[in-house]
Amino acid sequence: MKEVCDALDRLISYAREKLSLSDRNVVYVRNTLLELVGVKSYEGTGQGYDGRSVSDLLRELVNACRRAGLHAADSEEGFADSVMGALMLPPDAVEKIFADHLAVSSSSAMKWLYDYCVNSDYVKKSKLDANPRFTAKNGLIITINRAKPEFRDPKKAVSGNSVQGGYPKCTICRENEGYFGRAKRTLRTVSLQLGGEPWFWQFSPYGYFHEHGIAVNEKHVPMHVDRETFVRLMQFVDLFPDYFIGCNAPLPRIGGSVLAHDHFQGGGETLPLHRAPISIKLRHPSFPELEAGVVDWRGTVVRIAGEDAQRIADLSELVRKEWCVYEDAARGIIPYDRDGIHSALSPTVIKTRSGYEMNLILRNNITSEVYPDGVFHAHPEFHVIKKESIGLIEAQGLFILPGRLVEEFSVLGEVLVSGAPLPEQYSGYELILRELKSMRTSFSEETARESIRLELESVCERILENTAVFKTQAETAQFMTEKVGFVYDK
Repeated sequence: MKEVCDALDRLISYAREKLSLSDRNVVYVRNTLLELVGVKSYEGTGQGYDGRSVSDLLRELVNACRRAGLHAADSEEGFADSVMGALMLPPDAVEKIFADHLAVSSSSAMKWLYDYCVNSDYVKKSKLDANPRFTAKNGLIITINRAKPEFRDPKKAVSGNSVQGGYPKCTICRENEGYFGRAKRTLRTVSLQLGGEPWFWQFSPYGYFHEHGIAVNEKHVPMHVDRETFVRLMQFVDLFPDYFIGCNAPLPRIGGSVLAHDHFQGGGETLPLHRAPISIKLRHPSFPELEAGVVDWRGTVVRIAGEDAQRIADLSELVRKEWCVYEDAARGIIPYDRDGIHSALSPTVIKTRSGYEMNLILRNNITSEVYPDGVFHAHPEFHVIKKESIGLIEAQGLFILPGRLVEEFSVLGEVLVSGAPLPEQYSGYELILRELKSMRTSFSEETARESIRLELESVCERILENTAVFKTQAETAQFMTEKVGFVYDK
């Protein structure tokens, strides 16, 4: 068992350097790990940390256990989670160090927590860094997430993130912290106060962007957007001004996959929507101190900016109330029917030198015979690229595409170069192939890759346009002036 003990020693040495494991706790933790792997005696030689990644160290331990006939490593993911959970600080110690950093600066606190989650292998940064990602010429950010399963059916997406049996009630409840049943022994959260109520923050293991995480209500209450939501979002960026934070629309097909539990999404990256300018300036006579306008964006977005959070919340709520009852059958906008509510807002906010910028994304999830997956969803000709719900992150211009595209684009490139017919199993790409062939008469491997990338940029832009409830910014301004009481600001 010497090989197993040496692998454990290297992980313990790693934890002393990267996870704040104290000298006093080394023997205790070693004994815990011996029990975990099923070894009754210690035969190690005090191997030190050799600079390898934590994933390499875990793989070494798994392989050593298998060679030794130890069955603890049969479930590799759960085994690795158990080992790292034993090496980590307990939640109260993590919370205290986070608070100490927060007393210095919010950026220091979030950086420490994020690095700790990466070092513990909770945040799978090595896998995230391997995901293809680029910034398109049209300003969108496009990623292919090879680690995330694709949910093409929204009902399956919701069920895939629910928990049967009642404990924890869902996948983001705080009771998941350390819970063996979902391999969450490495999950660590930190407490927040938003709207005078207890919330908490945790990073996402398979984040879509830099320092991607969620702020979660400690109470298991359904997702909702109202005036208090706007206030809480602005309180969050008061605490962490380097982050953006937003809330998914609380409806299927246009919202998140965990609709049963109130939460926000945010992180330490500026998304394309945040960089988009105002195209039509507006103001509201009852809120003369606030700036407002229609955003120059492919989706339907209005922005309200100013220094007074309460006033911004009041005006945002006025927009929300009017939008949620607005009906325009000619445009396919139905706010509610016998199937329920269809209109909602996705708010997202950043802190600037001049105050807050609240972006309100108008969404609607109505379906029709022509568009059974959603009138304001990716249209069927684009489902080969993206059929999953277009939620808060993509509505802000960061597209998360399914990992299958890596292989499918490779086949598509071969078809372009060879001139061979499209294989039958790739028939969904017929439109994409026609558009690609319209770009040029012949392709090399290099021009095929470049053309596919340009086509992908165009498809993502058109998908975002599909989600727009008003197809022009002038129509959005008309709604804001006629229904919400705004006037044009010359």
